[in-house]
Amino acid sequence: MIIELISLILLWFGIYYIVSLSLNMEFGYAGIPNFGKALSVLVGAIAVGGILDRLLMLYFGIGGGLIEGSTYATSMINDVIASNPIVGIGILILAIILASILGFVVGAIFILPSAKLKEDYLGVTLLAISEAVVLVCTYNLNIIGGYYGISTPDVLAFVSGEYRGWVFTGMVLFIAFLVYLFFERLLNTPFGRVLRAMRENEDTVKAFGRDIMKLRIKTMAIGSAIGAIAGALYSLYTVNIVANAFTRVEWTFFPFLMVLLGGKGNNKGVALGVLCYVIVKVLLDVYKYDLKYTLNIPFEPVWLSYMLFGVLMLLILYYKPSGLIPEKPIITAPMKKKIIEISNK
Repeated sequence: MIIELISLILLWFGIYYIVSLSLNMEFGYAGIPNFGKALSVLVGAIAVGGILDRLLMLYFGIGGGLIEGSTYATSMINDVIASNPIVGIGILILAIILASILGFVVGAIFILPSAKLKEDYLGVTLLAISEAVVLVCTYNLNIIGGYYGISTPDVLAFVSGEYRGWVFTGMVLFIAFLVYLFFERLLNTPFGRVLRAMRENEDTVKAFGRDIMKLRIKTMAIGSAIGAIAGALYSLYTVNIVANAFTRVEWTFFPFLMVLLGGKGNNKGVALGVLCYVIVKVLLDVYKYDLKYTLNIPFEPVWLSYMLFGVLMLLILYYKPSGLIPEKPIITAPMKKKIIEISNK
């Protein structure tokens, strides 16, 4: 039981860390309140269920609707993967590439209607667009099967069920580590410093000749591409996609909580925030009914996590707005040299 809990915690840590890192760039660095973050994760699912499944149906010559066709196509490709692991790895890579490309394009388009808005209006507009897309995907069965759902390939069909969870967890953690290195490299360049400047004062950035709209489009495109990778990994892990699983609470509110808890503008702090959240989330999910009967809770325990994390969000914003590991000031090499010279005098 403990080993399974550890595997589950590490898996959710990897997936949520990828989402939170992309949100940290958008919100923590650039100051874009992306309340529509769930859309980028959903786009990853669309890349797997709406595009990859159709490619498999085309390859195997399967006609008919997406829901029925994806079931036959995934069953056939799983048999192939079971005997040839390279095919499974290739499908995983293809899914990540499709998700990142689609996420990049959708992210750039997603911000266009609201790129010139500020703060509250920007956040509400992004939320409205995201919710509209989620509803369309839920009730249109031709995109990703709507509320019925569709099957996705099991890229680890060659691994026995006993070890599948751990192998997939290892892959997710490895990809999360690569994403962390990517953002550490990207956000410690002049681009990252411009994003921080835009967060603090857009007028100053404009005065230096930078186009705020272009910066927002670039930021949202990159952030959505990374968020879509998390959506693709989640869909491949569960081997099915249901549109209404990509809610604003799970994929927007909770990632905001993790970023604020760990410390926005600090990727290491975000890792701590994600880890704290995931441990509590998994333990609550596993032991919620035990807590209900032990504490004699007068309501369904499924609401316990929402209440707890909602209160936690308010406490963070009020008492610890900088997070557990606050953002560090930018000190470039010339600045370090100057500081050393001054300290030696």
